[in-house]
Amino acid sequence: MILYHTSTFEIQKPNLIYSRPYLDFGKGFYLTSLLSQAQLYGERFRRRGESAVLNTFILDDFCEDCSRKIFPAYDGEWLDFVTACRKGLYHIEYDIIEGGIADDQVFDTVDLYFSGIYTKEQALDQLKYKKPNHQICIASQEVLDKYLHFQSSEIL
Repeated sequence: MILYHTSTFEIQKPNLIYSRPYLDFGKGFYLTSLLSQAQLYGERFRRRGESAVLNTFILDDFCEDCSRKIFPAYDGEWLDFVTACRKGLYHIEYDIIEGGIADDQVFDTVDLYFSGIYTKEQALDQLKYKKPNHQICIASQEVLDKYLHFQSSEIL
């Protein structure tokens, strides 16, 4: 599977030491299969006056010793998982987590839920109209080293 990661520099060997906690799926190395999404993310760096580098990787399709969690939709399970991860309350038990990204529109809804303005039901009612983007979080350094292979980078 071809995956993309946009950063301010080339990343040939991802290292979880540099990953930030409290993200959608917790601490990990985040990628997407959607080139357009990765390019759009690069625009955020350029707006801040930073360089944007699109890194391309191949993730082996056969990852026999990888534990995976896939969220096919913005549903209650996804909302609970993202809420726990963003609060630092979730211990990652998966090597790879895949699902929708909490982009600006989705995050607004999630934030209203975090703050108690929306109930879970209200948040889910808003989220059901959103088509999930795509992100993959690799939360295991062993999986990064063994199954994710750098292919190229280009300045956006």
